[in-house]
Amino acid sequence: MNRPPLQAVLFDMDGTLVDTERLWWEAVHRIASELGRPLTDADEPEVLGRPVEHTAAWLGRLTAEPAARLADLLHREFTARVGTGIEPRPGAIDLLDALAREGVPTALVTASPRTVAEDVLAVLGTDRFRVCVTADDTTHTKPAPDPYLAACRALGVDPARCVAVEDTPTGVSSAEAAGCTVLAVPSLAPIGPAPGRTVVASLEEVTPGRLRSLVGRPRLRVMSWNLWFGGTKVDDHRAKQLKVVLDTEADVVGLQETAGTSSAELAEALGWHHHQAGENLGIISRHPITARLGDADVGFYGAAGVRIRVDAAREVDVWTAHLHYTPYGPYEADFDGLGPDELIAHEGVRLEQMREALRRIEECADAAVPVILTGDFNCPSHLDRTDVAWPVTRAAEAAGLRDSYREAHPDPGRAPGHTWSPVHTRNEDDPSRREPQDRIDYVLYDGRGLRVVDSRTVVTGTPRNWPDVAGNDWPSDHAAVLTTFAFGP
Repeated sequence: MNRPPLQAVLFDMDGTLVDTERLWWEAVHRIASELGRPLTDADEPEVLGRPVEHTAAWLGRLTAEPAARLADLLHREFTARVGTGIEPRPGAIDLLDALAREGVPTALVTASPRTVAEDVLAVLGTDRFRVCVTADDTTHTKPAPDPYLAACRALGVDPARCVAVEDTPTGVSSAEAAGCTVLAVPSLAPIGPAPGRTVVASLEEVTPGRLRSLVGRPRLRVMSWNLWFGGTKVDDHRAKQLKVVLDTEADVVGLQETAGTSSAELAEALGWHHHQAGENLGIISRHPITARLGDADVGFYGAAGVRIRVDAAREVDVWTAHLHYTPYGPYEADFDGLGPDELIAHEGVRLEQMREALRRIEECADAAVPVILTGDFNCPSHLDRTDVAWPVTRAAEAAGLRDSYREAHPDPGRAPGHTWSPVHTRNEDDPSRREPQDRIDYVLYDGRGLRVVDSRTVVTGTPRNWPDVAGNDWPSDHAAVLTTFAFGP
């Protein structure tokens, strides 16, 4: 089982390491009160953990004052309060020193401007942080994931192997969207526990060992990947496929379009286990395969699965499915103008294929064994294009399977998760038309003994468009989907 070590600890500043969140609240409250609009508890989401520009724009909408003038007033008021003295939060310095002794890199990740961060660093000690990311350093700040992703890039670490320490719901949202494990130390606003999140009352309760345990919990990384004719459209495709598997640190990969030999060849090169079903479907696993599930001679479309033994106490069923590619709903919606009823009616072939896959999964299921279904379904999700009740994904949901990507990213507007297509931005048959971009590849699971820690799409480099794809680093016309699961309720 993959037990990733702690690669870095990423600290929010205001309210987490220093008691400035209250100073910020007081500064905003004073300016707002002078404008006849004193703050209430309901205003916390617009103030706490937010950069000055966001709060100024929000307050400007309420008071009809120019946002630029308010930003200047808020900045001056807050800076004056910071200048009266900054006190580290209880346990902050001790934790930073303990991490330094154990060689764990740290970063400061704040929604405050650099001028304020420098004042705080003068108190905490600049040398305690290898990286400092402020509101001035990214286009989007919290709650967007950009600041934490920027810190991870600067440190050269994997977000999934980092713990972010935060004190506000806004900051928690930012860190979780970046894929970090979160330790929340609420200051003014309450924060509840959640998958991948631990809540404590004070940093005095936290040690490097405790932080290490948060990312050392047993996890399973599962990837769904359509290889695109086995990858043969791209030069050196097998080496590039292997690099993707190794770089993502996937534990199990459900494959489609294997061209008959990809599963065996990838598994042999990796020293892994594999199952090839028919000419198209395959699964490779770093963990032993204890059973092969479904029809080993399944046709080009359909589903096949394996049972893997993760450790002495845990087994997991992992399936891969590929559903028919035509008729393609997004084309019929965007190009032909079909309405919801017609689109749903045209999903009949895929719906029957999904029902058959679900039937086989149910036949092989063991109540004690979690089930994961990966696949290229060749259709959108009803959770994304909500104007159409897309029946294929609804059938999977009705069978008790959850969409891991949409659980990790509930808002399709903020995180569309498109997997079709990184190499098709214009329609292949009519380049005058933009190719619809949709999420058609999935990692679903039944929730028994598994919870989602992170889910993301994977594309290497910046692929060139079809047909100029031979030199691409990414050897597919689909993005992959990678979900990290933790074991437990």
